[in-house]
Amino acid sequence: MRTLLNIIWLIFGGLWLALGYFFFGLIACIFIVTIPFGIASFRMATYALWPFGKTIIRRPGAGAGSAIGNIIWFLVAGLWLAIGHLTTAAAQAITIVGIPLAIANIKMIPVTCVPLGKEIVDNRSIPAGYQNVYSF
Repeated sequence: MRTLLNIIWLIFGGLWLALGYFFFGLIACIFIVTIPFGIASFRMATYALWPFGKTIIRRPGAGAGSAIGNIIWFLVAGLWLAIGHLTTAAAQAITIVGIPLAIANIKMIPVTCVPLGKEIVDNRSIPAGYQNVYSF
């Protein structure tokens, strides 16, 4: 079922969302100081391509640096990517088949706004002691 949902997701919005993350990642990697934002954006691009069967967990070692980075990220890219998720979710929710995809899009918005300090793992390999944030 995950594979079928991922294929439908890829065709009806996942590719465009991943391209948006990839675009912001390239822009962030142009400047040396913002390379961590670029790496986070590339991680989110792979997640936006194939989200079902993956979980986002908080890294316990993330501290004040990731919090400050998340504020900067939200102002520069997170808000615009969240608007992209909302737009895609609205288009997907028009059909009955697209409703699960729209729900997945909405669930990705908090991670889109604050991606630093989080890790994307497979549902089957969640490490012990990690707090589950969002799962598809």
